[in-house]
Amino acid sequence: MADIYLSPGLRTPFVKGGGVFAAYDALAISAPVAAAMAARARPDFIVWGEVIPEATVSNIARELVFAAGLDPTIPAFSTVLACSTSFMGVIEAAGMVGRGGLRLALVGGAETMSHVPIALKQPVADKLVATFPRDPAGAAAMLTQLTAADFDLPLNAWANRVSGRSQGQHTEDTARRFAIPRADQDAWALRSHQGAVASWDAGFFADLVIPFGGVDRDTLPRRDSTLEKLASLRPVYDAAGTITAGNASPVTDGAASIWVGDAEGLARLGAPAAVKLVDWEIAAIDFRLDEGMLMAPGRAIPRLLARHSLSFADIALWEIHEAFAAQVLANIKAASDPAYRRERAKVDADLGDFPWDRVNPHGGSLALGHPFAATGARILSQATKELAAMPAGARAIVSVCADGGQGTVALLERP
Repeated sequence: MADIYLSPGLRTPFVKGGGVFAAYDALAISAPVAAAMAARARPDFIVWGEVIPEATVSNIARELVFAAGLDPTIPAFSTVLACSTSFMGVIEAAGMVGRGGLRLALVGGAETMSHVPIALKQPVADKLVATFPRDPAGAAAMLTQLTAADFDLPLNAWANRVSGRSQGQHTEDTARRFAIPRADQDAWALRSHQGAVASWDAGFFADLVIPFGGVDRDTLPRRDSTLEKLASLRPVYDAAGTITAGNASPVTDGAASIWVGDAEGLARLGAPAAVKLVDWEIAAIDFRLDEGMLMAPGRAIPRLLARHSLSFADIALWEIHEAFAAQVLANIKAASDPAYRRERAKVDADLGDFPWDRVNPHGGSLALGHPFAATGARILSQATKELAAMPAGARAIVSVCADGGQGTVALLERP
């Protein structure tokens, strides 16, 4: 099978939910990104995702073809895997490129967390639907009589359906289980903001972000963040807990994309920055046990490294999604623990010491933001650009945890 490559895509600035992008839906935010990408080369197919569904959009990828004014003969399909949505889109595209005449894929995702759909409870909806055809006036009258009890309201923000608990609540379990102190979480959050601010100042993001909605750069990184300010914030999920608004990723709006192709596909882009997608690991855990929701990468990372006889030190760049500072620190602590690796990951290999100084050099989701479906494309594009500037043979690991106890991890290599 031919080698598969990634090349950095474009994205909108990431902004706080309920702010400057609140007037747009995910399709509107995605359209300028897709149009700008397609202006460079015509993709053979599109994979796009959105985690928070819109009632009138069943296949955002296909709708995007028309919203962005693309060639309507380009096939497009949607995908979803919570926070790993566009990462999973890359894996799906990688399995298709090189087959069926497909050479180049446009992959991405978008989220407008400003907008949360509110649904009617099923018996109420069923009654309304049954009434409309035979008695439209009666159905209209029913609508005027609805009460709060008739709606499924998102009272516990994006709670998992199985547990009824949010990712933050589950991550409090993780912080306790793996003994991750509040001070360490705040220090990691500060590091993320400092890396993002410095990288914006240095121009790293200039060719990755396009203006949208009157904004030309990410609005979430805080230049004025300090350990003292972070320490002053109260826990948000548990009064006795350690997770605050400062060491958790913010509610975010934005869209992001990336190219996936073989050598022939990349040739359409000219001479782009590109890295080889060597391998990937998709993991899932039973989050009802003691670890918490977001610990699948702690197993996926050792498995992927062991499969290629690599140690931690063999990886020049680590890009790890920061849903919460506690989740990053816990996953690496778990992956670094020989007993955990043997018992949970089923890996009995010496991976060495973990190189903390190689993680997220340009900031992560704590500072940049986390629009669910866009994060995978953002983090992979960021890693691809950074790795492509390194010497031939340099490797990167990219890791994204996801709701439901799942996670995706990729091994990249500089050709």
